[in-house]
Amino acid sequence: MGSFVGGALPPDDVVVRALRAGDEAMFAALLDTWSRGMLRVARSYVSTDHSAEEVVQDTWLAVVDGIDAFEERSSVKTWVFRILVNTAKKRGVRESRTLPWSAFEQDGAPFPDGALFRGLAGPARDGRAQPAAAWPTPEGEALAGEVRALIAGALARLPPRQRVVISLRDVEGCTSDEVCDILEITPANQRVLLHRARTAVRGWLADYYESVKQPE
Repeated sequence: MGSFVGGALPPDDVVVRALRAGDEAMFAALLDTWSRGMLRVARSYVSTDHSAEEVVQDTWLAVVDGIDAFEERSSVKTWVFRILVNTAKKRGVRESRTLPWSAFEQDGAPFPDGALFRGLAGPARDGRAQPAAAWPTPEGEALAGEVRALIAGALARLPPRQRVVISLRDVEGCTSDEVCDILEITPANQRVLLHRARTAVRGWLADYYESVKQPE
């Protein structure tokens, strides 16, 4: 199978057929497209980057082993990320770091350019994120790298359950339904967690922009 136009993956039925046929190019395309985001999500559950890498490796092995049994009741991405989350949760429990997943019920590297800002702009009527506003000043482009680092630090400061939801929604671009499916939580819980995470990150970014506009 040749390269994919614009880096976009083909439809799920094509992906599944290729994986079942052992198509190495398709597997490599999935690795290139999803592995970085999978590392971010896995890191929400485990204590080290090395552990997150092992979780991702174990997930891909499970995908290869399980593709023949995949029933296509969800998207391939949702299925893969659900395997990832379950694998990471088990690893996190062994490390005695992760909160019990039932806590959801009690709680009511570089990023793709602009992805988190699209999410922070708020949901559109169809549930997807609105486009981000332009950088506020011409100097914004020069500050982009610094802001991405700030966002990474902000995400790391969030509680694990908020971090994984905002990572899936605003960094990976998953829909609310996909996040609920991956994490096996209710739409209400997803909205609460996402709102709290976005509010916190927005506040930290606002403090940053204020300091940039009014240096001491």
